[in-house]
Amino acid sequence: MTKRRDVLPIDKSYSALLSGVAQLLAQARRASARSVNAVMTATYWDIGRRIVEHEQSGKARAGYGEALIDRLAADLTARFGKGFSQTNLKQMREFFLAWPIRQTLSDESKSACASPTESVKGQPVFDQLHAHPFPLAWSHYVRLLSVRNVEARAFYEAEALRGGWSVRQLDRQISSQFYERMALSRKKAALPKKARPGSTNSPCLLRSSSQKKSRRPEGHWRP
Repeated sequence: MTKRRDVLPIDKSYSALLSGVAQLLAQARRASARSVNAVMTATYWDIGRRIVEHEQSGKARAGYGEALIDRLAADLTARFGKGFSQTNLKQMREFFLAWPIRQTLSDESKSACASPTESVKGQPVFDQLHAHPFPLAWSHYVRLLSVRNVEARAFYEAEALRGGWSVRQLDRQISSQFYERMALSRKKAALPKKARPGSTNSPCLLRSSSQKKSRRPEGHWRP
């Protein structure tokens, strides 16, 4: 005969405990997901760096870049599975070129390209690379790569981070030319009130009004 366990009554204190633990776990899962995304995004940036540097060493050969991407995509896919197609590797390459913000670290870690476990200034290269990860997920940066205007791209990146935009929200703002509309609005706001188009005090309108007043009908006699 199994021993019957007493059922703990659900009171306010238990509800508070359950709610607090559930919230803690939810926050931990979100933080874990963000951490994984940040590490992978930084890793993709470094893959792009290594591709560019390897291309530069063989740039004298025609078509070397395309051949390199094709071969690397095939080998990485065979070893790690999906996620390393030619298109993805080209995006990683472009990601490095569009966000050259870690050039100093890149220069310091060139000697460790063949051996990622080597240390630079006493710290593992992998730890150095991911010490300050990119704040957005990889899918955000893939969408941002389509924005060719550097200032617009930086604007969308900052706004996505500040507003916590999803990739879908970021795509909608880019497609609706949010940056261009904001820039136009700020440009109008920066104009002096008298010089704004449509203003009754606009110099053009004042000059036109003055010219109209100075005209007299033909044949008008003034003593």
